Amino acid sequence: MYNTFKPEQPMSLMDFVRAAKSCITEVTPQELVDKLNNKDDLLLIDVREHGEYENGHINGAHLVPRGIIEAAADPAYPKHVPELTAARERQVIVYCATGGRSAMACAVMQMMGFRNVLNLNGGYARWVDEGMPQIHEATY
Repeated sequence: MYNTFKPEQPMSLMDFVRAAKSCITEVTPQELVDKLNNKDDLLLIDVREHGEYENGHINGAHLVPRGIIEAAADPAYPKHVPELTAARERQVIVYCATGGRSAMACAVMQMMGFRNVLNLNGGYARWVDEGMPQIHEATY
């Protein structure tokens, strides 16, 4: 039987983002810089699209677009991302353009068994606004 859950009002994108943010932890750009400078054992995931990534990203970030995060994080899926599937016990920091897509990705990853997932508050836009270092390179 199909799920018959029907909310009184259809949910908006921001409803999903708020729900995700209510169950995740966030870090500021400066906290992420400190973790990177301290060489903390972490995996940095950029969930934006290829074009966004190529226009600038954080050094060391692995591109895993939000649209494929569930498949990429599932070791049973043939085209999973090995660095991601092996990181269930590591600290994983996720970011997107402004923090919404990455918040939803963090919530999903927690449901998939990732124990220490953090969202970059304000996303890449805040990272850039605060003058943090950026990498500009194409992916092939």
